[in-house]
Amino acid sequence: MSEHGDCLSCFFFFLIFFFLIARVSVPITLQDLKKYGATTVVRVCEITYDKTPLEKDGITVVDWPFDDGAPPPSKVVEDWLSLLKRRFIEEPGCCVAVHCVAGLGRAPVLVAVALIESGMKYEDAIQFIRQKRRGAINSKQLTYLEKYRPKQRLRYKHPHIFKNKCCIM
Repeated sequence: MSEHGDCLSCFFFFLIFFFLIARVSVPITLQDLKKYGATTVVRVCEITYDKTPLEKDGITVVDWPFDDGAPPPSKVVEDWLSLLKRRFIEEPGCCVAVHCVAGLGRAPVLVAVALIESGMKYEDAIQFIRQKRRGAINSKQLTYLEKYRPKQRLRYKHPHIFKNKCCIM
């Protein structure tokens, strides 16, 4: 467990990047997703690959594209947080993967929102993500996260039930 304790104990985020799916064969990506127990992939970029092979292997693919370099629209944030809450209650220990094209903007900002909603300070969430993904989160997204006001939608009364690891690649 990291120094952020309970904030991360509720989540297991696996950031995958476009090149894993588009430049490497799908079976390798499936192997990575299965290795981390991913049951859902959230694609926040334009559709660039066929999701059928993932779905045939039991992995749900959700499409919520938004503009590169921009903060996420409120509808995407609401859907993202609802998905996480539902998935982690239905299947504690599951992994939700999120990806964009380069893995530097759209996906990391959604991970930051989830970490903030779980109780982490925005500065700590950004630092944690940037330790794993140097250059992640641009100034426009940083301003969005600084102004973001969490409603603690991903805090749990009994976080030990939802013990997971956090992996950012």
